[in-house]
Amino acid sequence: MDDAAKPRHTRTIRVGNLARVEGEGALYVRVKGSRVEEVRLDIFEPPRFFEAFLRGRSFAEVPDITARICGICPVAYQMSSCQALEAALGLEVEGQLKALRRLLYCGEWIESHTLHIYFLHLPDFLGYPDSVRLAQDQPERVRRALQLKKTGNELMTLLGGREIHPVNVKVGGFYRVPRKAELKTMLAKLEQAREIALETVRFVAGLDFPDLEPDYTFVSLSEEGAYPILQGRIVSNRGLDIPVADFERHFHEEHVPHSNALHATLQGQPYLVGPLARYNLNFDRLPASLQSLAREVGLGPVCRNPFKSIVVRAIETLYACEEALRIIQAYEEPDAPSLPVVPKAATGAGCSEAPRGILYHRYQMDEKGLITEAKIVPPTSQNQKRIEEDLRQFVAAHLELPKPELTLRCEQTIRNYDPCISCATHFLRLEIEHET
Repeated sequence: MDDAAKPRHTRTIRVGNLARVEGEGALYVRVKGSRVEEVRLDIFEPPRFFEAFLRGRSFAEVPDITARICGICPVAYQMSSCQALEAALGLEVEGQLKALRRLLYCGEWIESHTLHIYFLHLPDFLGYPDSVRLAQDQPERVRRALQLKKTGNELMTLLGGREIHPVNVKVGGFYRVPRKAELKTMLAKLEQAREIALETVRFVAGLDFPDLEPDYTFVSLSEEGAYPILQGRIVSNRGLDIPVADFERHFHEEHVPHSNALHATLQGQPYLVGPLARYNLNFDRLPASLQSLAREVGLGPVCRNPFKSIVVRAIETLYACEEALRIIQAYEEPDAPSLPVVPKAATGAGCSEAPRGILYHRYQMDEKGLITEAKIVPPTSQNQKRIEEDLRQFVAAHLELPKPELTLRCEQTIRNYDPCISCATHFLRLEIEHET
């Protein structure tokens, strides 16, 4: 008798170690009869205490230190930290320096999204246990995926000094800016990357997607005149529209009874950040060609199915390739690599769009520029309650599935978010449980 045919008493789904996510976590779901009684995403990545050991350090060290929080999205940490400190110091990075920062961020979007699409998420849709088996059966597809990811890495190396934990970013700009000739070496590679990204959109749009369309509260940045990457106001589909400095008036981190973790909520409710939120709130900011492509592959201006986030990531990868080409073609070398910086006692906040969603930083420093307080709210900690709610809804709607398939689908539901568990555990040990 298979699991689906057994009498419905109590069923337990356990995944001791989640695979194909960045960091360490586990899943626990308990079903009694036709009722989902408990959903718990256990994250046991060790605590990292970045906020604490930033205290007493010079503001100039913050971008390099926070970049170490994540090896996949270090640029996001550098950009949010720089913007927070620049806000405190009254600096505004504009012109070609701002364009170079956006270009560096495009590199991170390309490499991070490609990693997720092909090596972490696609095996779920194609029935492979991992990307190694996928590569054995489809070597050319994986080879082209690696080429696409490598292009993003090369952009990060060119602008950041190295592809992992870049060292060329500073408060006020860069230590060094590239020559026009250096950037032009990337044009042919980005043209090829654009073709691979377009292939990726069409390919993943043809996958088989489970049915799930929650009524999300979407939250993302809204950047004037552009699809949001670097900065902007914080908006939602429920009418929120605030400057970054007001983040903590609306978003709160809270303890749950069973955990020492801090979970972010918007006015007490879970919300969604990341590609799906960006796309739904900023569809009109995409170039017309990408809007047409999205409609062609079945997305349209509104998409609430979290399983289709893989298609949205592919659209964003293509956007990042095209945006990188645009920036390089318009580039003129700035007069100086950075703005002059004079420390003072002040507080500032910054926020940018990491591949996984908005990343908020706030810093307070004294008159010598030493950090006295730091607050970092990464995307994955903001999405944790929403992940559990998606799991609850999905399990409740698919109780007829045999346990092995339901377990796999639960893991896939978590991977929809591309959770970066290492990012989310920089402050405390996390243990997450959704109470009924």
